[in-house]
Amino acid sequence: MVASTVAFAGMHAGVRYLSIEQHLHPFEIAFFRNFFGFLVLVPWFVQKGLSLLRTQRFGLHTVRALINLVAMLLFFVALSLTPLAQVQALGFTAPLFATLLAVLVLREKVFLWRWGALIVGFIGALIIIRPGLKIIDVGSLFVLSSAAIWAGTIIIIKILSRTDSSVTITAYMVLLMTPLSLIPAVFYWQWPDFEQWLWLVFVGMSGTLAQLGMAQAFRVAEATAVLPFDFMKLVWGAAIGYLLFAEVPDVGVWIGGTTIFAAATYIAYRESQTKVKPATASLSDTKVTHSESGPGP
Repeated sequence: MVASTVAFAGMHAGVRYLSIEQHLHPFEIAFFRNFFGFLVLVPWFVQKGLSLLRTQRFGLHTVRALINLVAMLLFFVALSLTPLAQVQALGFTAPLFATLLAVLVLREKVFLWRWGALIVGFIGALIIIRPGLKIIDVGSLFVLSSAAIWAGTIIIIKILSRTDSSVTITAYMVLLMTPLSLIPAVFYWQWPDFEQWLWLVFVGMSGTLAQLGMAQAFRVAEATAVLPFDFMKLVWGAAIGYLLFAEVPDVGVWIGGTTIFAAATYIAYRESQTKVKPATASLSDTKVTHSESGPGP
């Protein structure tokens, strides 16, 4: 999990550097993130063969990929506008949105502590944005929009998981998102130079390695054991932001980010204790599959 947080922070820093220093559009960066990330997984497809693609819900897989792409594009645009640490902190709201949608859409059981944790988590987001006390930056709104849209993807993944394996769901994600992400990229296309190619390869590979690291963490340990280490993304984001972009997060980012993360982790812990499988699955899907989208926290 710690290794995955390093890889995620590196990928996010690469996206920010390419957009603000190298002047590549976030939409084009998103395409190459998917493209090079797909190349990393090609040997996996070769080994497993076409059996990975056996499904009766191709349409739903396509909808999932489209929604996932919108969330990724919003997140990458946010990285070009907002300091790294702030993006990381607000990104922790994704499990909160997913839990809320699981209650509203999937009719999962409502516990008083769950509503309390959600309220506390969203208060953390308000601490970071501080509406009325400072100008609300567009990048922060894009991060929250990305997290909310990604939560919708989680609901679709839960539906798909009733008939398809996690391997099949992941296979369709990488196969569909690569060509789909090319469509918006074409409108802002510019051929990268040598340095930009290196950074794009780094973004794609680090994103995939981050996914694999997080997935492995959830395979070998309980979610509640590894989730606390996910907070390191905020630490690495702050450190990289300071070193590369001279960004110094204010105290509100630290307080709000800690509050959001604590609320999400508390929900995961309580759901594991109550042994309510649908609720536990909703959060574990959130963490693992959000990482598969590339932009996630």
